Amino acid sequence: MKALVFASRTAKEILRDPLTLIFGIGLPVIILLLLTAIGKNVPNDLFQIEQLTPGIAVFSLSFMSLFSAQLIANDRASSMLARLFTTPMTAADYIIGYTLPLIPMALAQGSICYGVAILLGMKASTEIIIAWLMLLPISIVFIGIGLLCGSLFNEKAVAGICGGLLTNVVAWLSGTWFSLELVGDTFQAIAYKLPFVHAVDIGKAIINDSGSELFVHLTWVLGYGALLLVVAILMFKRRMQMN
Repeated sequence: MKALVFASRTAKEILRDPLTLIFGIGLPVIILLLLTAIGKNVPNDLFQIEQLTPGIAVFSLSFMSLFSAQLIANDRASSMLARLFTTPMTAADYIIGYTLPLIPMALAQGSICYGVAILLGMKASTEIIIAWLMLLPISIVFIGIGLLCGSLFNEKAVAGICGGLLTNVVAWLSGTWFSLELVGDTFQAIAYKLPFVHAVDIGKAIINDSGSELFVHLTWVLGYGALLLVVAILMFKRRMQMN
C-alpha cells in the first residue's frame, strides 16, 4: 500500500512534464518513419517494417532509463527524499513506487510504435500483441538501469549517462540499425552478453514466427531485469542509510 501511494505521487510528477513524454514517445515514431522511407529506396531486409519495428520499440524504451533516473535525481536534489526517509517506507517501497507509473508509459510507447508500423504496412496479427506484451519485461531492464543511475548520480550526470551514453550503447549493441555479424564475432559475442540485443531478438522472433530461441532471449532479459532492480534497491537503501 505504501508503494502504491508513492507510485501515485510519482505519476503526478511525470504528468507535470508533458514535453518529456511527447519527446520520448514522438522521437522513436519519427525514426521509424524516416527509416521506413529509406527502406523504400534501399533493397535491404533490415529496413523491412517487420524487421525494423521490434528494434525501434526496444530502442524507444531507452528513454525510460532517463525518465526513471531523473525522477530519483530530482527528488534527491530537492531534498524530497530526505523528508520521505523519515517515513516507515523501505527501499523496496521506493523502487516499486518509482517503477509502477513508468510501466504503463512504456507500454503506451510500444503501442504507438506498433500502431504506426501497422499504418505503414505491417500486417496486423496476434503476434504483434504478443510482441507488445513482451515489452513489459524489457521495460524493467531500462527502468532498472535508470533507477540505479538515479540512486548513484546527480541530475547532470544522469542526463549524460542515461540520455547520451545509454542510447548510443543500445543503438550499437542491440542490432537495431545493422546486423551485428557485420562487425565481427568478438563484437557480436560482447553484445549477446548484454540484454539489449536479446530484447530486440524477442520481438523479431515473435513477429517473424521464428520463436525457437525465444525462451533463451527472454531468460537473459528477465535475469538482467531482476538483477538491476535488486541492485537498485540495495543502492537506494545505502542512500537512505547515508541520510
